[in-house]
Amino acid sequence: MTGAMIDFPGAPNPARPDAPAPGTATGYLAVPDGGSGPGIVLTHAWWGLNPTFRGVADRLAANGFVVLAPDLYGDGRFVTTIEEADARSNALDWVRAEQAVLGAADRVGAEPAVAVGKIGTIGFSLGSGPALWLSHQRLEVGAVVLVYSPGEGDYAASRAPVQLHYSPQDAYEDMGYVEAFGRAVREAGRGFEAYEYPGRAHWFFEPDRPEYDAVAAESAWERILAFFGRELGSGT
Repeated sequence: MTGAMIDFPGAPNPARPDAPAPGTATGYLAVPDGGSGPGIVLTHAWWGLNPTFRGVADRLAANGFVVLAPDLYGDGRFVTTIEEADARSNALDWVRAEQAVLGAADRVGAEPAVAVGKIGTIGFSLGSGPALWLSHQRLEVGAVVLVYSPGEGDYAASRAPVQLHYSPQDAYEDMGYVEAFGRAVREAGRGFEAYEYPGRAHWFFEPDRPEYDAVAAESAWERILAFFGRELGSGT
């Protein structure tokens, strides 16, 4: 497969009619070698679109998916410390980020290598909210994967099943809300899978982090591939 940074048009959010017109967004596009496959929009954690998340896009592409990971910050930068990431996320321009995510869905859906009508989303931590939100905005989203964090939204506006990966000991997540999230998704009639990784910390999936746990990450990866393969099909 091949992956590269690309520019693509942002798309307006109908819920923000007074927002500035969308500009050009950037993201990392990974396409499988020698074939087509379902599309996936990947939204990164608060560090930015760093090599780890570009690597996840590459791995998905190697398994037959066409992946576009928009840069939510829009500046090509990423950071490595919690303090820097916290400051960056607090300053994030969500209007522009939403336009980038919507544009990414339109762009990956128009990619010639995308052979089926449905697309998927996968979000990590900060990116979990946009990944779930996109399923409320685009009915072609047929599968949502959330890593570390659940999201918020009008589940009745989505047709997509949800798969959640989390740790009960995650210091950054409210377990009461995690449980409420699962109930809300089920009550809305959406399919829901939740996988616990006891004793792991936030960022356990990311090999560049000290919290990384190879066993948990590999288990999550196998479940993610199975979920996307079942819900979206596969190009491999």
